[in-house]
Amino acid sequence: MSTANIADLRERTLALLSAWTAIPSVTGDRPALGRMAQAVATHLHERLGAEIIAAGWRNDPPIVHARLDRGAAATLLLYNMYDVMPASAERWSVPPFVGGVIDLPPFGRAFVGRGAENNKGPLAGMLVALEALLAADALPANVEILVEGEEESGSTALRRYLLDPATPVRRCTAALFPSFCEYGGGPPRLYLGTKGIAHGRIRVAGGAWGGPTREVHSSNAPWIANPAWQLVAALGKLQRGPGGFLGRVALPDDARPVLEQLASNFDAAAELRFRSTARYAIAGTTLERLEAVLTTTSLNLAGLATQPPGGRAIIPAVAEARFDLRLPPGVVPEAVLGELRATLAAADLGAVELLVEDAYPGHRFPMQTAGVAALHAAYRSVGIEPQVWPWAIGAMPAYAFANVADGLLIGGLGRGGNAHGVDEFVTLDGIDRFLASLLTWLPAAVAGGPRR
Repeated sequence: MSTANIADLRERTLALLSAWTAIPSVTGDRPALGRMAQAVATHLHERLGAEIIAAGWRNDPPIVHARLDRGAAATLLLYNMYDVMPASAERWSVPPFVGGVIDLPPFGRAFVGRGAENNKGPLAGMLVALEALLAADALPANVEILVEGEEESGSTALRRYLLDPATPVRRCTAALFPSFCEYGGGPPRLYLGTKGIAHGRIRVAGGAWGGPTREVHSSNAPWIANPAWQLVAALGKLQRGPGGFLGRVALPDDARPVLEQLASNFDAAAELRFRSTARYAIAGTTLERLEAVLTTTSLNLAGLATQPPGGRAIIPAVAEARFDLRLPPGVVPEAVLGELRATLAAADLGAVELLVEDAYPGHRFPMQTAGVAALHAAYRSVGIEPQVWPWAIGAMPAYAFANVADGLLIGGLGRGGNAHGVDEFVTLDGIDRFLASLLTWLPAAVAGGPRR
């Protein structure tokens, strides 16, 4: 496709992104989530002629499931999300739920707004590219489209939708999650799977064990137990190593060559800059560090709090730690959670509760999975060699997509940044590269894959 055509598709992407940025579809804002789901469903039906299979499916927020049945032998699944993280206008260059194109040093011209990178920008570009392919009759496939509004809070409804024995989602040749994968401005990444996750709270409340059931003056510390100290003692029992290390799995044999190739050209210093960090928490070579981050089950502490919050000179009534477990493929969430509970029970800290809010396993798939070779080719067609990871260190419910396809592949060119932070952005030339990569990747993902 010509440069002029890409420029036209970019403007259409920006118009769609601008309209959707204005809908503050954050967790808990049910009206906004509903408006956003309706906007996506309307666009799919009116612009792409898609059949809306579901725009709710007993879920709140709604799942949008659309279908383009073109009578083809192959079926492609495209997945994306419409929920975003909260944002206040403080320190933003433009209001986060207005957005706009600005000069953003050192990145150049960029669209700034909540969801620009994660993930309304990729969603808008995905649908614009899909419309262009359909108009050119350049996509030899049926298309199943899934767009959810709960990704930032665990994708519970989507997982249930995909895993239901009666799911209306058809078996697919390939399942793809288009996204801006030039993380930190480096080579685009290609992940052959994802870690799993479990998250919740470790909680201590005053009661029969001791500790007050309402806050009391801290002068009582010599003879009244403190839930905060009880929580600290419990966390100490769970700590096994840096970063909340709980154990490691063996790297599968077929993943070893992938890891070694990744380590050979991985820029460890650039990764630290991308993560706004001065040094790594573990020693070793780049290969050893990469293997550790991929294969480690870790217990992360995301927040520590007491009730009432901000107390001074009191013994609090409740102390909590918010945690998330990161689980390599093959690790069963329930087994790790059981081990944590057993550790706490053996420590005889009876007041400590481990409260799990959600959990799902990791998933990996082979290099031969449909769509992988096509994504390689899309990157290389513009002279870029990707970083291939055995799996992502982040979590996504790829295991649920395995019920309708061989795996969920995340990919696409494009540079964005500051997801979840101030001045979230996508560069304009990054949108161009993203669109160009999809126009190459999507048709090729089904051309060489198995027919369903």
